[in-house]
Amino acid sequence: MEVNQENLDPFLLPSFTLIFISIYLLGYTTLFRNWDSKQRPEASSCLISLAHGTPAVLLSIYATFLHQQPPHHHHFAAKNIPFQTLVLDFSIAYFFTDTSHYFIFIPNDHLFIAHHLAVLYVFITCRFVVGSGGSAVLLLLMLAEVTSPCQNAWSLARFRKDDVASAARFYGGLSPYFYGFYTVVRGVVGPLVVHKMVVFYLNGGGSGKIPVWAWVSWMVVIVNAILVSVLWVSNLWLNLFKERSKIRKLS
Repeated sequence: MEVNQENLDPFLLPSFTLIFISIYLLGYTTLFRNWDSKQRPEASSCLISLAHGTPAVLLSIYATFLHQQPPHHHHFAAKNIPFQTLVLDFSIAYFFTDTSHYFIFIPNDHLFIAHHLAVLYVFITCRFVVGSGGSAVLLLLMLAEVTSPCQNAWSLARFRKDDVASAARFYGGLSPYFYGFYTVVRGVVGPLVVHKMVVFYLNGGGSGKIPVWAWVSWMVVIVNAILVSVLWVSNLWLNLFKERSKIRKLS
């Protein structure tokens, strides 16, 4: 699939946004219409996350490793190629839609809103301001979204576990595997990749291609996102151990 930078459709971003809004509304008005009023918007958010996550991983792999590229396209400071720009548009559309969901339905979740706005900042500056670094950003996107199917299946089961026995069983069975997978990706692989990027930029790899303010701000956002993710999954592990400890004492 060849995408010409000069002929890149300027309506891709609004088109992707309309697609994600449509998927969200499909979930809210049809798929989850019988769910609790609080769960409906959250389940609809999971639906668009599913629609974004795995496609984003596959598109990023293709854009970064399989698509016909100019020399040195894997360079963390290389100029964005057209297909990488397309993937950035796809992800900007998703994060814009999901951020709007949080502003409308869960405005007090300041941490998650801040996370989404920070991610949007990285994508938008990479796409529209700097025009380089797409390989680095999409590599991180792959790591962030590879856990998406597990996380969203786990979230949907969590919403229904108190009302549906099969959801409770699925949630209980999936939890340790999801936590383990998430821990390896966010707590081990992610930091290793970020360390490699920081060393690259500190050694002048982005000189003349990516402004210092850009790569420093990107790394600050990404490091903080990893720290929050690690704290989140650590809390999940702690709760799991507490629950299983109570069960053992009662049995």
